[in-house]
Amino acid sequence: MFFRIFISILFLSVSNIQAQSSFLAEKDIAVFYPKDFDSVQTLPSLAIIHPLKRKMNLPTDWKTIPIFKTINGKNSIEIQYEKSTDLYGTGEVTGSLRRNGKEITLWNTDNGNYLQYNGDRLYQSHPWILGVREDGTSFGIIADHTWKQEIKLDHPIQMISEGPSFRVIIIEKDSPQEVLKSLAKLTGTIDLPPLWALGYQQSRFSYYPQKQAASIVDEFREREIPLDVLWMDINYMDGFRIFTFDPKGYPDPKKLNDYLHQNNVRSVFMIDPGVKKEEGYFVYDQGTKGNHWTLAENNQAFTGKVWPGQCVFPDYTREETQNWWASLYKDFMSLGIDGVWNDMNEPSVFDGTNGSMPATNMHRGSKKLPAGNHLRYHNVYGMLMVKATREGILNANPNKRPFVLSRSNFMGGQRYAATWTGDNKSTFNYLKESIPMSINLSLSGQPFNGPDIGGFSGDANPELFGQWIALGAYYPFSRNHTSTETVAQEPWAFGKEIENVSRTAINRRYQLLPYLYTLFREASITGMPIMRPIFFADIKDNTLRAEEQAFLLGENLMIIPRWAKNVHEPKGNWQEIKFENKDDGYQSIIKLKPGGIVPISQVVQSTEDYSANRITLLVNLDEEGYAKGDLYDDEKDGFSYREGNFSYFKYEADLINDTQLKVSVKQIEGNRNIEQYYRIGWVKEGEIHYSNWSSSKNIQLKL
Repeated sequence: MFFRIFISILFLSVSNIQAQSSFLAEKDIAVFYPKDFDSVQTLPSLAIIHPLKRKMNLPTDWKTIPIFKTINGKNSIEIQYEKSTDLYGTGEVTGSLRRNGKEITLWNTDNGNYLQYNGDRLYQSHPWILGVREDGTSFGIIADHTWKQEIKLDHPIQMISEGPSFRVIIIEKDSPQEVLKSLAKLTGTIDLPPLWALGYQQSRFSYYPQKQAASIVDEFREREIPLDVLWMDINYMDGFRIFTFDPKGYPDPKKLNDYLHQNNVRSVFMIDPGVKKEEGYFVYDQGTKGNHWTLAENNQAFTGKVWPGQCVFPDYTREETQNWWASLYKDFMSLGIDGVWNDMNEPSVFDGTNGSMPATNMHRGSKKLPAGNHLRYHNVYGMLMVKATREGILNANPNKRPFVLSRSNFMGGQRYAATWTGDNKSTFNYLKESIPMSINLSLSGQPFNGPDIGGFSGDANPELFGQWIALGAYYPFSRNHTSTETVAQEPWAFGKEIENVSRTAINRRYQLLPYLYTLFREASITGMPIMRPIFFADIKDNTLRAEEQAFLLGENLMIIPRWAKNVHEPKGNWQEIKFENKDDGYQSIIKLKPGGIVPISQVVQSTEDYSANRITLLVNLDEEGYAKGDLYDDEKDGFSYREGNFSYFKYEADLINDTQLKVSVKQIEGNRNIEQYYRIGWVKEGEIHYSNWSSSKNIQLKL
């Protein structure tokens, strides 16, 4: 009797394997469809940028095959894989770098301190898994739909959807790096950001009134701590109404922005999706007249509580709504605002179901997107918002590169916005966890990311902040941000010692601007991450696969925080770069790869002062006496680089007769010509040996 009951339960929970069709869209990209695939319920894809067409049949020896099933009545897939394979990706996640054995739910959630749902449900959704086999060959899995789903990284892998059956895309490559390049071809890359977005950024919830914001900039300049961006949280608004300004605290935002610009600082202002339900408020009136709100089941505009009180929420699935939303930025940006911060866009609803909208809310769609319920569109609500925001900023300032930061996003959303890892906490655990979080986001197609330096909630102390800023100077997105209830967290807030630590760390970031900008350019073309796992240095060294205390910055630099213990480092003669004569005990250890050349510049107080006309080339020769590197340079902003107004240099170093180091400089792309001076910095056994400055394309250093 027990056996019969068990078999009945098993039959109900796991159905027979469904028939499927499959083909190759590219040599190493396979597409799989279930038998009952319903394109209306899952397409068009919001992650994939081009239609996937059959180019050839799936070969019989294709390694990674999804099996379509129903599990507990839900449309699902299972994928078998070698047990020695290491799994990564899955987007914004807490926990260890290796994702083996983890379970997460893809349902964008306002999850402060990552405390709800065991940290397995955060602000973003990436239905993506990267697998790296023991021999380094790798695969990537995309569940190409937006519905709520679970990912179980066990044996086998399971991806279980709350929606209809879905197609699966699988990439097979010889290395994880090549998988990520194919992912970028499928989902797109970041656009090259303005150079100022790579600088150090200061934020707080909130700087109020505007005189305080101006005084923060004054402090940075007086203390000679580099700064590029100051952020304005919601307190600048009039009663938290978006696109308004508090008449008492921010009576003249144009004056503030002009002052910031005079000091070579940019401003970023927050805009949330929740619109206060209030007749006479222009955003609400326009949205109501245009029928732009998301609807509840009763076909009336859904309302929910957020910062301003009861709010309505734009339905970004409608093309008309996206156009209207974009139009709101014209007057806003005309006040001298440089960038926009879209927050609370999961969307977060204080009195809503599980902190958001009900899954039964309705989105009406348009020509490009079909109508559907919120269960389908919840995970892309923030992505559709930032897409419209980006268009609005670009329309307002067509000659400037738009910058948007978003808390919520979906796979492929890197095309529209940078991101940060949400509301973390001021503790050492959150500091340490920031590295695997940022790496896995980077391994999921989003290279422009980072956490709140110092922690958002709770009070940082001098030791914690010193350690965090000494690491945070190397995040792709480097912003210090904290909450309104916490102690001050500016670099000078913890005393003279930590102020000096902060200045040194930030100075290092600005010295590395030539290298960082080159990495961002690479990311915009190939999709390669800026922040990379250590094992990328040697994909066949399995001892590196779980290393999560340190990371690679691009290909040529390794960053090791001072608190890291027993770090597994890649083999080879990695040389430490000592930027300062005196060690303060906080600065991260930076090592240069054997065979690598890294360009660095002089310390400046803002990217506005940065120039690539005086470059030191740090060189670490490999066993063959050879090294290489590169540098990208352009006008820092605008789009003339698309017409060839840029310079891309390749550097090669050779050891000549063991007595001379020679570096050649070749401009291989672009038609931008600038006068340049170079010197060699040969990194050897804790010292840097410099050549004289030279305008020659062949620089020499006698050893």
